[in-house]
Amino acid sequence: MNVYNNLLSSFQSSYLLMVPLSIVVQSCLGSIAALYILMAKGPYLLTQLAVCIAVTMMYNASILAQLKSTIVFKFLVLSLFVNILLLVTA
Repeated sequence: MNVYNNLLSSFQSSYLLMVPLSIVVQSCLGSIAALYILMAKGPYLLTQLAVCIAVTMMYNASILAQLKSTIVFKFLVLSLFVNILLLVTA
């Protein structure tokens, strides 16, 4: 939890700098994961693609909705974790 708290405090202290950077990184990672999911043509293609798109859009929507920075950070961590997991398994 100590690493999480350090990252959260860093994210909160420079929130206006981290938001554009994290949008670009997270959206690119989601796009790459979607590309590899579509290239794999597995049995759960649409399910994996829907999960990838949903978590990517949840983070973007949380920023547009101007939610608290802690909630935005949790969505960022969730989105990065799920997209990396989908990228590795694709």
